[in-house]
Amino acid sequence: MQNREAVTPFDNIESSHEYVSLLAKAVEEALAEIDADIELAHAAEAARRREALQLVRFHLGKLSGHMTSSRRILNDLRTLRRLLLEERLMETALRRGA
Repeated sequence: MQNREAVTPFDNIESSHEYVSLLAKAVEEALAEIDADIELAHAAEAARRREALQLVRFHLGKLSGHMTSSRRILNDLRTLRRLLLEERLMETALRRGA
C-alpha cells in the first residue's frame, strides 16, 4: 500500500470510488431520460420503440445496481485499508516505545 499520486482514476481506492460514484450519477441521469422517453413513446403509441426503450431501461437498472455494489465494495476496502494502516502504525509505535 504505497502513498503516491494518482495518475488514472484507478490508481487508488479513493479515486476509484469517486470515478464509480460519478459513473453511477450518469447512469441515474440516463435512467431519468429513458423514463421520459418511454412516456413519450407510450403517448405516441410507438410500441416497438417503447419496448426497445424498456429494454434499455432494464439494462441501465442492472448497471445502476452494479454501480451501487461497486461503491459499497470500494467503501469497504477503504475502511479495511484504514484499519490495517492504523494497526500497522500502532505496532510500529509500540516497537519504538519498547
